[in-house]
Amino acid sequence: MEDDNVVMIDDEDDVYKVTADDEIAAIDFELQKIDEEIDKLKEKRLVLSQRKEKIKDNELLKKSLKTANKNWEKSTFSWSKKLENGLADIFKIKKFREHQLSAMNAVLSGEDTILVMPTGGGKSLCYQLPAVISKGVTVVISPLIALMEDQLYGLKKIGVKSGMMNAKTDKDITKSMMDALEGKNHDIKLIYITPEYMKKSKRFMAKVQKAFNLKLLTMFAIDEVHCCSQWGHDFRPDYQFLSCLKSMFPGVPILGLTATAPAKIISDVQKMLDIQGCLVLRAPFNRPNLFYEVRRKPADKDVCLSMIQNLLKSRFADKSGIIYTTTIKEAEQLTSDLRDKGLKVGCYHAILEPEVRSKIYSRWITGEYQAVVATIAFGLGIDKSDCRFIIHHCISKSMENFYQESGRSGRDGKKAVCIVLYRLADVFRLSPMVIGDKVGLQNLYKTLEYCLDPQTCRRSLIANHFEEKWNKNDCAEMCDHCRCPKKIKETDIGNYCRQIYQIIDKALKTDTNLTLIKLIDAWFSKGTASHRVAAVPVPKFSREAGENIVGFLLINGYLKEDFVFNAYSNLTYLIKGPKAGRAMDKSHKIMFVHDEGLGI
Repeated sequence: MEDDNVVMIDDEDDVYKVTADDEIAAIDFELQKIDEEIDKLKEKRLVLSQRKEKIKDNELLKKSLKTANKNWEKSTFSWSKKLENGLADIFKIKKFREHQLSAMNAVLSGEDTILVMPTGGGKSLCYQLPAVISKGVTVVISPLIALMEDQLYGLKKIGVKSGMMNAKTDKDITKSMMDALEGKNHDIKLIYITPEYMKKSKRFMAKVQKAFNLKLLTMFAIDEVHCCSQWGHDFRPDYQFLSCLKSMFPGVPILGLTATAPAKIISDVQKMLDIQGCLVLRAPFNRPNLFYEVRRKPADKDVCLSMIQNLLKSRFADKSGIIYTTTIKEAEQLTSDLRDKGLKVGCYHAILEPEVRSKIYSRWITGEYQAVVATIAFGLGIDKSDCRFIIHHCISKSMENFYQESGRSGRDGKKAVCIVLYRLADVFRLSPMVIGDKVGLQNLYKTLEYCLDPQTCRRSLIANHFEEKWNKNDCAEMCDHCRCPKKIKETDIGNYCRQIYQIIDKALKTDTNLTLIKLIDAWFSKGTASHRVAAVPVPKFSREAGENIVGFLLINGYLKEDFVFNAYSNLTYLIKGPKAGRAMDKSHKIMFVHDEGLGI
């Protein structure tokens, strides 16, 4: 009786028996080759698409450059004397900073402008001063009420009348704002509003239309303008409502302001706001007084706490700073733990009552608190010039966030320190939070790449991200890599990658989801025995080195996060990445540059 699973192949005089398993294996081999070709074509398509977009964006930037060639710094405009007097008499400032005068002259000339300037560079003055010397009203669109309140407080101190409108604004204040838009209250110079309120309030938009008809609309200032772009790190859908401003109010200049925006986002913002080819002013990103450092974050909570305690009591003794955390719960717990160790710190986050937040902020400003332990919302627009250190208890969600948060130190130009406490496990806590954003995961991996890099100047990594030209001498040993260079080694980790795949394959066969910890445990022959693979040897290097390898494989597409959402939480597991087919080819090298001290 013939076996149904055997196929007879007659090759002239020889007869071969081919089993169904052999045939399936042959088909699987062909399918793998096809998948590899598809991966290569997808990569090529992506590269070509990106190149096409880059060319189109460059054309927009060329138009912007042509506009920038005009001398916007001159002091012969009809309003130049008013600007000088307002700067000295009202704002008590002796001279303009870089690009401030250009931005003011441009918008007062009716020119749409985007100003990219580092945190603490003086962006708000670029619409506040023109508003003060103009007869009309400037509408400032800002994403955070806390940021608006801080600016209103500053304007009130110098006698500039302004106000904010939102759902909770007092009726009398709302009336005074509406009167200003109708020309009945000429004292009000600036009206602050969120894009959400602007979109929802038909009454407000009707009043803005009236101000436009009366020629009382000076400009629209859009703060954090990168939020308009879906490619930005803080995209907010309600910002897209602002795309109607140019068509509804032709001739009214738009001033977009941001501390962080690469060329792609600038081009996207121009298209979205219908101000293509507008004037773009970009201040240098380098903050020469900031020292950048990345430290390995201890897995043990008590060891990590001791590290922070030591920093605050020795290196940063009698100095003021901010410790950033990811969640409210972490901020409260870390504050409690540090207080138990005798440190004077306050906790600041969004759900605290306004009077409590104000009290904590005041105690930090006056020096009663050495540091504020806070979620990332704290510090936006806050100008405490003597903030000497920033500690990130967890890595930031993007390089843009990291740059902004770090930039809240050293605003007085004196030296300040920015330390990131890095641990791979934190990346997997953050990824479910950002997966809903179009480029959230991509942005998070850029920060991971910054932390994993073992040798490149930290400042050059930041400059490259923001497409800034960089000279290696510009750092002047103001980062950990330039001050204390490590011995670097390059290793082909292809074999380690394939060992990890064996662990993942075994887990798949038993419908097991592998978290980072479970994967690392199985690789180092720890944890649940059923997750281990007998054929995979225990690495001779440290667990830290193993985590670095996993991080490198993740950001380079050899591994991938798989997200599972349930009623209680969002979970992430590790699976093979899009480059798995290539990695399975033993001739394919995966070169990993690392600190020689890792022992890989």
